[in-house]
Formats: sequence, structure tokens, C-alpha cells
Amino acid sequence: MAASIYPDYPPQTTPEQHDFLLSNIKDWSILNGLAVRPSTSFVSADVNRSGSLAVTAPVTLFPSLFPTSCFVEARAIQIAYSELYATIARDRDWLRKIVEELIEVDDFIAKLWNVHLAVEKEGYVQDLSLGLFRSDYMVHKEPEDPNAKSTIKQVEFNTIASSFGGLSAKVSGLHSYLHSISAYPHTSASLIDASSLPANPSITSLAHGLATAYGAYGPSKSSPKLPLCILFVVQSAETNIFDQLALSTHLQTHHGIPTFHLPFSVILAHTKISPDSHRILTYRPPHSPRTSYEVTLCYFRAGYSPAEYSSPNSWAARLHLERSAAIKCPSILTHLAGSKKIQQELAAPDSPHLTRFLSSTASSSQYISRIRSTFATIYPLDSSPPGQAAIRIATDPKQSENYVLKPQREGGGNNIYGSKIPAFLDSLGDDQRKWRSHILMELIKPP
Repeated sequence: MAASIYPDYPPQTTPEQHDFLLSNIKDWSILNGLAVRPSTSFVSADVNRSGSLAVTAPVTLFPSLFPTSCFVEARAIQIAYSELYATIARDRDWLRKIVEELIEVDDFIAKLWNVHLAVEKEGYVQDLSLGLFRSDYMVHKEPEDPNAKSTIKQVEFNTIASSFGGLSAKVSGLHSYLHSISAYPHTSASLIDASSLPANPSITSLAHGLATAYGAYGPSKSSPKLPLCILFVVQSAETNIFDQLALSTHLQTHHGIPTFHLPFSVILAHTKISPDSHRILTYRPPHSPRTSYEVTLCYFRAGYSPAEYSSPNSWAARLHLERSAAIKCPSILTHLAGSKKIQQELAAPDSPHLTRFLSSTASSSQYISRIRSTFATIYPLDSSPPGQAAIRIATDPKQSENYVLKPQREGGGNNIYGSKIPAFLDSLGDDQRKWRSHILMELIKPP
């Protein structure tokens, strides 16, 4: 790792400064919903029997330093990045070729693809879909080059259940508040000022996207007509509920849109699809069973992990929603477009895919080289020449120190880093199917 550019940051604090900073963080966070429900590993179920406790969400005491040029570039290319993945999701033939490589090695992706095939055979009744994407970056600087500039490198592109849009906006508000009450030591004044703490409009912009999809659905198609709503499909006992409530509350108060949170595990119990060709999705809230709502949009904050599909009913619920007339955020194809294999295909040095997908409009084509520059080196673990080179790297204790091994699925909780990679691969034995279900990515080197 390169030497720190700001070795004295975060600044030292006196006990009095530390206590003032911490007490204001805790109080402001609870007041403004920068909170989470505590997990049972943090607060036991015996203590929190009613499930009513909330605690401050994990935050940094000081704003994390991020180069302005990198921040500006990440924002500048985001629309083109979103168009890239939206175009991939619409290109069923291309996506089919990629997914068919994965279904041999990943049962979860195979079952997601089967949901698409089932709906495709019956016929899709909803051509619209919504993408609320999150592109994750780290700042990268070549440690061997003292004159190298800091750049952004993409960790992953999230196409389903992209969380923390609600809480991240509140973190920005928290840091601005702490600055306004002089909670930060004067020694940090050259780094922390109003201009270095930009407002985060993610709650407003994400809610606007949801509201736009709600409007695009059009009037009720039921007879007699029903009131319309948005359905947040969530996990049971959701600890990150306040992140979701930031969006649904904004929809209710600023757009006047009825919004409900329904656990994925009870979708079949509380929603129905009309038996006619329209396949209208309706929801009858358990607390108000006399009122039925027509669902315009299913916003998935669940359904991205294999652990959530513990029974045939789970897959039946996903198929149930996908075949309905409600707009999906995301559609099953957009969900699949977020697999690591897609990222690896796009990042290949000789890949023609960026040009293929972004050359259709002048506004997007100008970003091709800038998007390509955000890719880290990514290899498959297969029989191709790049795959064989990756296997040699991954099985070498020394070379593997500069890499991370990632499964195709959503999230980073199952990543294997550095010198642990050879032992992990050895534990897979000679099962090439399991090897091919991973990609090898060069580590990003922060300054």
C-alpha cells in the first residue's frame, strides 16, 4: 500500500472533543433515522423481545477523504454505466450465451434463468422495468509509481437490492451538522469545510425513480378500478429497515404514493394475479383486508441471496411476481446482468462489448474509454488461455497475494483474499465446475 497522503488524518481528539463528537453522532442519528435494528448477535432476543430497539448505524466519526477528481468522474459516468447494464438486460440473446456458461456451475443462477424461461414461454406482459443501480468504487493508485494519479476502480456493479441510498444521504447530513457545530478539531479545518461536504440527494433521486415507474404503469387495469401502490419486497426481520423507510416515507409524503413493505417469504399469501391475460398483481394488506391494491411496481430489497430460496414456494413466489403485470425493480434479466461473469466479460482487455452496448447513442459512446478505465483486471477460472493464466496465479501463494477470488453471486461476504486463495481452491478438489463459478480480480490499491 502506498504511503498515506494525509498521515495526520483523522485528527487526534482530546477526551472532551471525543465525547462531544460521539454524543452528537448518537443523538443526531437516532433523531434523523440514521439507524438500524440491532441484530441478535448485538442485542439478544431476550432483551429486545418487542423488536422495537434501534441503534445508530455504523458510521465514521470523520468524513472519509475522497479525491474530488475521482468523485466528479464517478458521477459523470454513472448515467452511461446505467445505460450499459440496462442495454445488457434487454439483449436476451447475448445474455443467454453468458448465462448458459454459468448454469452449468451455479445452481442459483440456473434457477433464476429458469424463471425467465418460464415467463418467456408464457409471454411477458410487462415490457417496462426499473433499475436502481449502485456502482461501487475504490480509489486506486499504483504503488510503484510515485507520480501516479489517483483513479477510481470498480469493485462491482449492483443491479438488485442496492442498499444504503437512504442512510448514505443521512450520513452526509450528519457530517455537515457536525461541521456546523464545530465538532471537528480545528486541526482538520483545511480538509473539512462546507465545500468538501457535498449534499447527497440519493433519497430524493431514488424516490423519483420509483415514482416515475409508478406513473409509467398508467391507470388501474382492474375492473372495477383499484387504488394503486408500490410494493417493497423485503426480508423478514429486516435490520436495515430505516434505509428502506427513508425511500417509502418520501414516496408517501412527497409523491402521495401508497407504499407497503411485504416480506418475500409471504408474497404468495398476500398477493394474487388476475386469471386473465392482463395478469394484474393485487395486494391485500393483512391490517386492512377489505382494501385491495393494484401493484404498479415491485421493488426488490430481497430475493438476491440463495439463502432466501429455501423451499419451492420461494421460487414460486419469484415466478409469481415476474410473470405479473407489475413493473419490476429489477427484472429477472437485470438481476442476472449483475453477475460477476458479466463484469469479467466487460473488463476483458480485448472485449468488444462496451462498444457494442454503448455505441447506439452519442451521449453514451463518448464514455466508453472512461468506463473501460475503471475496470480492474478480472480473469475467469476456466480452460481459456486467460483462465489458465488465472489458475496459475490463484494457486501460487505469492502471486495470489495481489488478488481476490469472488463467486458469481451478489455481495462480497463470500470473497477470498490474497494468500488464502490457494488453500480455498485446494478445498474444492478437482471439481472444475466449482472453480468456474468464481472469478479472479486484481486487488485495488488505495493510496
